[in-house]
Amino acid sequence: MKIAGTANLPATPAEVWSLLTDPARLSRLLPGCERLDPDGPGRFKAAVKFGIAAISGKYAGTLEFLHKKPPHSLTLKMDGRGLPGFVTGEARIDLTARGNDTELAYAGEARVGGMIASVGQRMLEAGARKIVQQFFDAARAELAAKKNTTADTSPPPKARRKGNS
Repeated sequence: MKIAGTANLPATPAEVWSLLTDPARLSRLLPGCERLDPDGPGRFKAAVKFGIAAISGKYAGTLEFLHKKPPHSLTLKMDGRGLPGFVTGEARIDLTARGNDTELAYAGEARVGGMIASVGQRMLEAGARKIVQQFFDAARAELAAKKNTTADTSPPPKARRKGNS
């Protein structure tokens, strides 16, 4: 199954890069992610729970960052196995500044097998689109929250004293 698209995120490419490559923050964005533990440079062990149609379950696997060119591009490689089957895939991510935002373009391919593959191509594609949408919604919220926190901690403008204009 091929998957590709773009998303606009409210941050600079460097801020988006930081979000994507920080395992603690990334684990909060990935739908169903229960754990994302370091397993070497740019490599993580993952535990994820999700389902498509009536087939759901837990997957254990790896997530790896390859071909990193901060803050412009990287390749994500994933491999997960569980009772419902397996999922493997690879996707290239490109970050491009667009004013105050970043356009994230992604293109990749996933392979599924086992019971999960029995739901059919259309259902798998719809499920993948939903997961991607949930990820980008969470990323936008995370970036906006960080921006709001930064704005809240900046000192207020100095007040003028009356009569000292």
